[in-house]
Amino acid sequence: MTTTQSGVQTSGAPGTAASQRATAIAAIPSYQLINTFLNNSLYARRKFEPTACDFGFGNPHQMPQDEYVTALRDVLTPRNNEWFAYKTNLPEAQDAAAASLQRLLDVPFEPEHIYLSTGGFTAIALALKAVTDPGDEVIYSLPPWFCYEPILVESGLTPVKVKINTETFDLDLDAIGAAITPRTRAVIVNSPNNPTGRIYPPELLVKLAALLEDASARNGRRIHLVSDEAYNRIVYDGLRFHSPAEFYPFTLLAYSYGKTHLAPGERIGYLALPPTMPDRDQLQAVIQALQLATGWVYPNATLQYALPQLETFSIDVGRLQRKRDVMVDALAGMGYKAKRSEGTFYLYIESPVPDDLAFTERLAAKDVFVFPGIMFETPGFFRISLTANEDMIERSLPIFRTALKEAASAG
Repeated sequence: MTTTQSGVQTSGAPGTAASQRATAIAAIPSYQLINTFLNNSLYARRKFEPTACDFGFGNPHQMPQDEYVTALRDVLTPRNNEWFAYKTNLPEAQDAAAASLQRLLDVPFEPEHIYLSTGGFTAIALALKAVTDPGDEVIYSLPPWFCYEPILVESGLTPVKVKINTETFDLDLDAIGAAITPRTRAVIVNSPNNPTGRIYPPELLVKLAALLEDASARNGRRIHLVSDEAYNRIVYDGLRFHSPAEFYPFTLLAYSYGKTHLAPGERIGYLALPPTMPDRDQLQAVIQALQLATGWVYPNATLQYALPQLETFSIDVGRLQRKRDVMVDALAGMGYKAKRSEGTFYLYIESPVPDDLAFTERLAAKDVFVFPGIMFETPGFFRISLTANEDMIERSLPIFRTALKEAASAG
């Protein structure tokens, strides 16, 4: 026996050690960057200061919509003694979600194949665990949403990363095809894309579907497509969003209401299987088992009650588009290479210097906070969140101009 300084006796056996899986997740570079920004950076220390211009995370910088508050308030009063009991997939919520998808995509999704989740995050995790086994490979494109890799590593899957075309922000189908091996089990596609704002056109999705069908036949093993559609209602300039589910039957669609209502802290979303997916009924019991086994990842009862009402409105997309236009026009006028995003909250801007982290730190020193491209594994860019309010945008523009001039003189 040994005695610690606090007087507690121990047997001398080794102390508690983190699992290899948990250690691997904590070591992911993108996770470490996010953690640093959240907890140990100038952004973490100053984002609530009155002078801060926060273009970092897609968080709200104005009060929530009255409709949203009313929808939640209306379901807080219990109607019966079971109002706050355990809830799984409430039929009323499934009906509303399926009807909404039918209107958006003109695909007859069925309510029984809508699986409610605590946001899009867990919908993606459910999709992957439903169709993959530990050791399988999952392909996704860079720049990605920075949580794909942690989700995959936690599931025992191998991330396989390919780059997009940084001129068009389109998927590189040749790169995806070259990355497919006999171990490939899924491909993740995110459209409208975070961080680029690109909406992948139908002709590209048709070619992707053909590629995956051919590869599945060649491997003798089905490759599923996981479609991350958190922003499918946030589309600009009258464009129509197209889902991969319209073209590839083996698509699992993940959606989040946190983006549609700019309320990411209220966790509700779903995983949906299209009616064209063969054998989808066999996945039903599997996904329901995963909803329980992964920590009862059903949304809270009140959010499920509110979902039919939440489907009747969204945040002001026109206001987001106006903020997009102000930012793009101003930055392009200064000399930045700035593409006009087609959807999402975001702009993905080319950094005026190769070291995007150094450039974003230059902005941060003047209380303008953006995320560097290195956080999205694509150096040479930075991301702006349009959820910043108009006052932040106005105050930031002179600082963007000064930072660009300083970068040019330093170069």
